[in-house]
Amino acid sequence: MNNGVTFKVNIDTYITMALQEDISWGDVSTEAICAEDEKASVELIAKADGVLCGLDVFARVFTLLEETSHFETSYKDGDQVKNGQLIGVVRGKVETLLSGERTALNYLQRMSGIATMTRQYSKILEPYKTVLLDTRKTTPNMRIFEKYAVRIGGGKNHRYNLSDGVMLKDNHIDACGGITAAVAKARDYAPFVRKIEVETENLDMVAEALEAGADIIMLDNMDNETMKKAVALIDGRAETECSGNVTEKRLREIGEIGVDYVSIGALTYGAPIMDLSMKHLTVEKES
Repeated sequence: MNNGVTFKVNIDTYITMALQEDISWGDVSTEAICAEDEKASVELIAKADGVLCGLDVFARVFTLLEETSHFETSYKDGDQVKNGQLIGVVRGKVETLLSGERTALNYLQRMSGIATMTRQYSKILEPYKTVLLDTRKTTPNMRIFEKYAVRIGGGKNHRYNLSDGVMLKDNHIDACGGITAAVAKARDYAPFVRKIEVETENLDMVAEALEAGADIIMLDNMDNETMKKAVALIDGRAETECSGNVTEKRLREIGEIGVDYVSIGALTYGAPIMDLSMKHLTVEKES
């Protein structure tokens, strides 16, 4: 997942679905008051401090509705803005600007909120080797946007979906009768290029996962003291990931313990939106 071609070629389907959801059989408010070819401009304004993310998605909403519409801005994803700043101007037909407004803002506000929260968390971990990760706890049909926003904020992506890596969680382990059997079956089935991650909840499970040859050992819902002992036991023979009950206040402590990764579902399911607004719509005068 990156912010280049892979992202751009996958977004149109989702944006179109979002527009279909909002417009459905038409925008009766706009259709009632607008002349068909009337042109206008409208400003995009920040109403809170934060990290911008999703500017291309915001613009794409309007060009899908009207190919000749355009968004003028000097900002890029990842830029920090302050409350009250003018971010850019959208130009197009009045009906395009009014009908696309909410969908465009929904994407931009959501993605910017995630990027803002991720930037805040990643800065705490800067002095440490611990890498900040997201999870699969994403909004249905929003994963590509939300995981992109995590990267813009300074985090990294965990596996994108179930096809992207082997992770043996508690129910997988129960289904196989134990960690050793689960890892053996996964090793036999999965391509040799795939790493195998095992979720553990206590030191006995850590020891078994290590003995079974897990590549990554997740330390799930462990307190700091148990996590320290787990990292010492593993001693670099597998990569480590801390997950579960991770709050902003704990990040510094987790970094000091020295785990390789920390995954936080709240980056995508708990980030508040960044307040942004489209204001001052101006209808162009006919020459």
